[in-house]
Amino acid sequence: MQKILASAAALLPVLSGCAAPHTPRDSATRPNILLIVADDLGYTDLGIFGSEINTPNLDRLARSGMLLTNFLVAPACSPTRAMLMTGKDPHRVGLGTMSGEQDERQSGAPGYEGVMTSDDTIARRLQAAGYFTCMAGKWHLGTAPEVTPHARGFERSFALLPGGASHFADAFKLVEAPGKAPYLEDGRPVELPDDFYSSDAYTDKLIGYFAEARHTGKPVFAYAAYTAPHWPLHAPREWLAKVGGRYDDGYDALRSRRLQGAIAAGVTSPAHPTPPRYPLAPAWSSLSPEEQRRESRSMEIYAAMVENLDHNVGRLLAALRAAGELERTLIVFCSDNGPEGNPVGNLAGIGEYVKRRFDNRLENLGHPGSYCWLSPGWARAAVAPFRLFKAFPTQGGVRVPAIVSWPGTVEPGRSDAAVTARDFWPMAIHLASGRDAPRSHMMLTPTPEPEHVVGWELFGRRAIQKGRFKIAWIWPPYGSGRWELYDLEADPAESRDLAAEQPAKLRELLAHWHDYARENQVVLPARDTGYALER
Repeated sequence: MQKILASAAALLPVLSGCAAPHTPRDSATRPNILLIVADDLGYTDLGIFGSEINTPNLDRLARSGMLLTNFLVAPACSPTRAMLMTGKDPHRVGLGTMSGEQDERQSGAPGYEGVMTSDDTIARRLQAAGYFTCMAGKWHLGTAPEVTPHARGFERSFALLPGGASHFADAFKLVEAPGKAPYLEDGRPVELPDDFYSSDAYTDKLIGYFAEARHTGKPVFAYAAYTAPHWPLHAPREWLAKVGGRYDDGYDALRSRRLQGAIAAGVTSPAHPTPPRYPLAPAWSSLSPEEQRRESRSMEIYAAMVENLDHNVGRLLAALRAAGELERTLIVFCSDNGPEGNPVGNLAGIGEYVKRRFDNRLENLGHPGSYCWLSPGWARAAVAPFRLFKAFPTQGGVRVPAIVSWPGTVEPGRSDAAVTARDFWPMAIHLASGRDAPRSHMMLTPTPEPEHVVGWELFGRRAIQKGRFKIAWIWPPYGSGRWELYDLEADPAESRDLAAEQPAKLRELLAHWHDYARENQVVLPARDTGYALER
């Protein structure tokens, strides 16, 4: 990683100043770059990873490019998006924790502002290098005018500023508060049309921006920041109709099928252990018939959202193909973290709000005016080979599906080498320079690096990964409240703690943790903040 960043740094002076006028030939000599981010998508939620969810467009994209089976992100939304936008650890750019989650120790500490504090974004760099920059979808990196996409280097933008909202035109907020969730286009507030649905609307906007860019003769950097399948779970009626009854046998049966699907897809092995049941995921058979019906419906909505998302990715690809731009476009797809499995209704400001305001009758779930989410049982199925989910630095929280495709340049294949969200920045900088040998970059030709160290800290939950080994510290009841050691190559489920058996390896990784904490000015909270599952 250090070598990658060093090589990218050498290019920064070239890209940091005012760019000279560019000719239409630029779009042929330098690639378009399309970054597609799904919101809370689980590791096995794509067909190519063994899912029953129909994702033909993303599956074809994966088969035509490089499938990254060990792509590592932050445990939650905005820290990952900060990594993608800046190429830096979230603590270095204000996202050491999420907005509103600072405790008394972190409040006022550098790196814990809860907004992206750096103006040095990939959009800013590519814009200076002569790219047409645009985005549509979720921002979640700050709501003040000086930190919105329009102020951070995006020439055109249609952005939902907070971390989520209703996917329909009512745009209700995730927690009870006056007014609708704010949408801005090019920095100005906009009203949503009556037929608005998030994934469809974001795609419409980007296709329009693609057409606009063609008149400029510039290569394009486009950021498709979808909010699907983040809660509240909503899908258009025609998409819900396709999945009715699919999950009636429950999340335990689905987890078994997903695990077998992942084995058949080659992204896990039958020799690997499997993670234990979560404390908040009771056996499916222990639920009442009414609870089972509601649970099944929530998963149907989630699957419909993913299938609609895949359809919209197909629309983006079709627009590029029709314009003759597909083979000139590097496409990166990933999720921002693992699936949501936290008890959302227990989070501050949500439970009573949902009971008081929304029509959550079974027949209305997924439609306008409803508000529901996935339970831990479904999240366990979505990351079948792995442990835990969003908000945790375990494999289920930070290891996500990812694809890199560039027809004619990236050779089809798959890699299990560790690649991180921070690697997007130097790759994009390198490609924007127009220099040769683009395949030398980690995201395009990933190779295992045994000495590569990756660190995490969010809500006091923390981890360090080096090569095949990883240490993690997680609050009870999902962890022991002490450092645990895992061999990810033999045990990607993180099911067997080796700390007592390998004290030397534990000390080695603890030294890396202390380096990481010092270099990134980590401030541990006094308690388990944010997604506190014990509430």
